[in-house]
Amino acid sequence: MKFEKTAQDPDSSARCGLLYTDHGIIETPIFMPVGTLGTVKAILHRDLKDDIGAQIILGNTYHLYLRPGTDIIRKAGGLHKFSSWQGPILTDSGGYQVFSLAQNRKLTEEGCTFRSHIDGSKHLFSPEGVVDIQRIIGADIIMALDECPPGDSNHAYAKKSLALTQNWLLRGCARFDSTEPLYGYSQAFFPIVQGCVYPDLRREAAELAVALNREGYAIGGLSVGEPTEIMYQILEVLDPVLPKDKPRYLMGVGTPANILEGIARGIDMFDCVMPTRNARNGMLFTSEGMINIRNKKWADDLSLLDPDGVSFVDHTYTKAYLRHLFIAGEILGAQIASEHNLAFYLWLVKEARKHIAAGDFKPWKDNIVKRLETKL
Repeated sequence: MKFEKTAQDPDSSARCGLLYTDHGIIETPIFMPVGTLGTVKAILHRDLKDDIGAQIILGNTYHLYLRPGTDIIRKAGGLHKFSSWQGPILTDSGGYQVFSLAQNRKLTEEGCTFRSHIDGSKHLFSPEGVVDIQRIIGADIIMALDECPPGDSNHAYAKKSLALTQNWLLRGCARFDSTEPLYGYSQAFFPIVQGCVYPDLRREAAELAVALNREGYAIGGLSVGEPTEIMYQILEVLDPVLPKDKPRYLMGVGTPANILEGIARGIDMFDCVMPTRNARNGMLFTSEGMINIRNKKWADDLSLLDPDGVSFVDHTYTKAYLRHLFIAGEILGAQIASEHNLAFYLWLVKEARKHIAAGDFKPWKDNIVKRLETKL
């Protein structure tokens, strides 16, 4: 995998780049739709590629390991063939899901023992085992096993957690370097920089990650309960530490405003379930702000979904029609809203790339962020 920086904003750390993988070239900054179980909920792969403009999607090691399981994925020839998605894929190591979903979990130096949230069966995720699982899944970019401490952890717990994560990182890195891809194309291994809200721990984590000289670096453990301004401060702490010539991935973030502020602080890659999860509950993101399409005020509004008249997908659906679908309980409502939100997110990062290349990203960002956070 190779990263090529193509533009730099003069007034911030925002930059454009090209990320070369064996399944395609990714333009950065980029938003990655979340396909936890090998599918982005309610969206056909055809629509992801052609209408929405997705360049890379995510899978999740924890969920795919539990079902359908690694045997069937390996038999299919990896997740690309199993799911029929031929673009790049990134997999999270599953660490966050272990700590947020699994029952009776126990952390040791060996790894994390947990019981499945599906059937209660007992499993072990070790740093080596998680690499092996992701080799079988076959993602283009894979993650190290980490612990994601709560955003309100005290310094002592965060330091202990980081020590465990760093030990796991070294072992996972050694396992990755001693094994080979299974399906004839290359894979990249990203460390995850943890350290909670503490700048000293974040710097320590980033310095170790950089010393390992990997193809890119992920930043985890943000947007997990800490104030938004703290998240931005941590990104500012990490900006000068992480290499300028490698991609940076901010995990699980976030709102449109979060994404633009992250780009301004040097982040290249984002993912979040928010656009699809919120869409299924009737929340739309638009260039003028957020819409709860269930509200009665939209019942006779025959304008397109975006207030500016911009249709982010190849449809002419109106607010009134989409509200009707939600109120009537029609499945199509969730599908249209999901496509709209994902297409809006992909439009937003595309606009960011245009303004970075033009050299006016910061004033554009400062102006549009105010609108994006408005509730209409």
